[in-house]
Amino acid sequence: MRTIQTLLSAHYIVTVDNNNTVLENHSVAIDNGRIVDIVPTENATQLFNANSHIEYERHILMPGLVNAHTHAAMSLLRGVASDIPLMEWLQNHVWPIEQKWVDEHFVHDGSELAIAEMLRGGTTCFSDMYFFPEVTARVASSIGMRAVIGMIALEFPTAYASGPDEYLSKGLALFDEYKTDPLIRNVFAPHAPYTVSDSTFSKINSYANELDLPIHMHIHETQSEIDNSLKEFGVRPFERLDKLGLVNPNLLAVHMTQLNEQEIERIAEASVNVIHCPESNLKLASGFCPVQSLLDHNIRVIIGTDSCASNDDLDMFSELRSAALLAKGVSQQATAFPAQQAVRASTINAAMALGLEDEIGSLEKDKSADIIAISCDNIEGHPLYDIYSHLVYSTERSRVSDVFISGRQLLRDRTLTTISEDEILAKTENWAEKISS
Repeated sequence: MRTIQTLLSAHYIVTVDNNNTVLENHSVAIDNGRIVDIVPTENATQLFNANSHIEYERHILMPGLVNAHTHAAMSLLRGVASDIPLMEWLQNHVWPIEQKWVDEHFVHDGSELAIAEMLRGGTTCFSDMYFFPEVTARVASSIGMRAVIGMIALEFPTAYASGPDEYLSKGLALFDEYKTDPLIRNVFAPHAPYTVSDSTFSKINSYANELDLPIHMHIHETQSEIDNSLKEFGVRPFERLDKLGLVNPNLLAVHMTQLNEQEIERIAEASVNVIHCPESNLKLASGFCPVQSLLDHNIRVIIGTDSCASNDDLDMFSELRSAALLAKGVSQQATAFPAQQAVRASTINAAMALGLEDEIGSLEKDKSADIIAISCDNIEGHPLYDIYSHLVYSTERSRVSDVFISGRQLLRDRTLTTISEDEILAKTENWAEKISS
């Protein structure tokens, strides 16, 4: 009999393996933060002597969700300006507030708030793009959250950096600091084609190729972005990026609501990853990502929430439901983006896009034990006929009872274990008073 740290037994286990296997009455054996085996529960206690054995008799266990696009610290701006088009929202509201208030303290407290919300909603990994990324990395690591932290770049000065060279130097220093951290990875994160120059893109591309890191960027979010690019550069933003050599499998293209057939074919040819943020796009009336058309071209589509400032929450279960329903409405096909594919988009496919597929995204032997438990012991959890349909169309984040990252329990019975909810609320209220004054 092998001694292990933790044994999780559950009614259902959604593995999200290559066969989308769903197991009944099985147990996940965890030791040193990794899954050592998944076995029938009737055999588990004969095979393993666990220091902690948690029995989830009326739960679903599944891989933690991956939020592929966030601006975590902007959680402090939740609802600060609503019902406004993107550029007006940015130029007249968000950017002025950021210029006045964003510093290391803002990013620290906003990141804490965001990570707490994500954990309580079943997200165990997020890919972030914001100022002072080293602060977000430090907060995530201290809490025990898995994160992919963007090394941001812009042409204009902010409180974080004076210009593109300083953004890049700070980003590379961040990469050096966290390259051995088991929970923190990095990507390059130039904001968008309309805020980054050709020369800066060329530098980023060289660094990305040298370090084999993805490039995470807003692209083709609105029609006005396309129109302005045609006026300034004579080409659409995606074509401009292609000419600069950035269109390749390491590109994480966020939004992509304005695409023509030629661009979709090029995305497929280059194996670009598309990050779909349906609720943010809906709220800002940015347009519709042609999800089913992308899938028909075998393009990997993954899901993000965007920030709380444009979405108002970091609820990945809500995002899954919106993504699946919106794909059907846009394509006018009831079969579009089926539930099983939506779950994969927020787990294993997201892990693949971020280069984390050997660590997370599915519950399999030797992978990290990033696991969430979803309660079915309530009215909302019954009846249950198709488990994937249930996860996408019926599950609310409030039903996430427990969360484990690398085998460490960060949420227990809806209560965070590594951070004080009362302290987060107090800091958030203080920021709200200052920002609204």
